[in-house]
Amino acid sequence: MDQSLNIRPFAFDRIFAMPAAADPSLRAEDLQLQIVSLEAELERMRADHLAALALARADGFDAGLNQARGEVQAALLSAVDAFQSTLELTDARIEEINTRATQDAAGVALAAAEMLAARAIAHDPSLAIDEAIGRVLKQVARGQDVWVRVHPTLVEELERLVGERQSRDRRRLNLHVVPDDNVLSGDAHIEWDQGGLTLEAAERATVVRAELESLLPSS
Repeated sequence: MDQSLNIRPFAFDRIFAMPAAADPSLRAEDLQLQIVSLEAELERMRADHLAALALARADGFDAGLNQARGEVQAALLSAVDAFQSTLELTDARIEEINTRATQDAAGVALAAAEMLAARAIAHDPSLAIDEAIGRVLKQVARGQDVWVRVHPTLVEELERLVGERQSRDRRRLNLHVVPDDNVLSGDAHIEWDQGGLTLEAAERATVVRAELESLLPSS
């Protein structure tokens, strides 16, 4: 036998310690608990994420809504200011138009009054005198003498009107028509013991103008 080989005997009495086998049932329970715990944690994290997302959306919506409200309010205020300015300009314009229209109407009324008065004098100058005589007769005592001074060209027509008035009145009308070259045609000076009345076309125009003076356009 070759002595170069070193053969050592096997020690049969050595004890080898085998690791204890893990309990399969216990490991499955732990895993199950871990899975449940992880699922719960995941669900909580998901819920927190959704809550945070909803809060962020709500905050963003509120911010956008507030901004929109501010812009709408600013736009409304601008529109109201513009509308108010337009109303003020419109009111001023309307007032100006009304003032001009009133002044123009007063001018037309005065011109019409003067034209009608002139036309009445031209066509029937004694008519206004006869009406004035009627007013005087309501003031004087019965039977009192009344003198009516007129332009000579109106004496005949006025005497005719006095006759017609006398025919309609039962009382005696002591009316005396007196020609007077100093009285303009269409005018009359009516006199009685307690007073008198002057009827002048120019004076009538002055009275009418005085009534409309506040409405007439300034010259």
